[in-house]
Amino acid sequence: MTGWVVRGIGMCLINVAVRILLGVAVTQWPLHGSQLRWLGMAAVLLAVVVWAGLDGIRDRRKNPDPEYGEDLTMLWLKAAVLGGLAAGLITWFVQLMVDFSVGQNSLFFELTSGAAFTILVIFIPATISVFLGRLLAGRDAKKKLEAADAQREKERHDRHLVGAGSASSSASTPPAQDQPQWSGDNADTEVFRAVDPDAPEQRGSATKHRDNS
Repeated sequence: MTGWVVRGIGMCLINVAVRILLGVAVTQWPLHGSQLRWLGMAAVLLAVVVWAGLDGIRDRRKNPDPEYGEDLTMLWLKAAVLGGLAAGLITWFVQLMVDFSVGQNSLFFELTSGAAFTILVIFIPATISVFLGRLLAGRDAKKKLEAADAQREKERHDRHLVGAGSASSSASTPPAQDQPQWSGDNADTEVFRAVDPDAPEQRGSATKHRDNS
């Protein structure tokens, strides 16, 4: 079943139950009929406000953008019409079966004036409650979005600082190829030939040196 059918049947059953309980209570305490009627009206209003408010909260959480939200106004209007007409018909049928005061009204009255009053009792509070539910859920969603944006900005700032520190360390450290390369202790040592003063080449060089001088 669709959403408005479920809500219409639910509000119909609530209205019928309240009217039956009200009839039993007025039969038992006839001097408190006015207070009991107001109490029954408050029970119906409470059910409408809670149900419609939850619809508004769920819709705003599901669709943060108001342009893409569900049309809950038409949903609750259809539910109110169904609930009002069905409650009037069932109440008229119940008063034929039982012998306590649930309202001695004709079927025409129950389906016209009685149903119109029930429709207004359901639809107007439901519309207000949907608006308030969306408003509350929208404020919570806005706070969560602002907190998430602040957290992302903080993480982006931290990453920027870490990247800047790494770049500074790399710039201050000279490249490895620019550092002097030193041979290890185990490197091969070049061996030079010993000079022999008695060798012919050395004597010729010495004689030449004396002649020049």
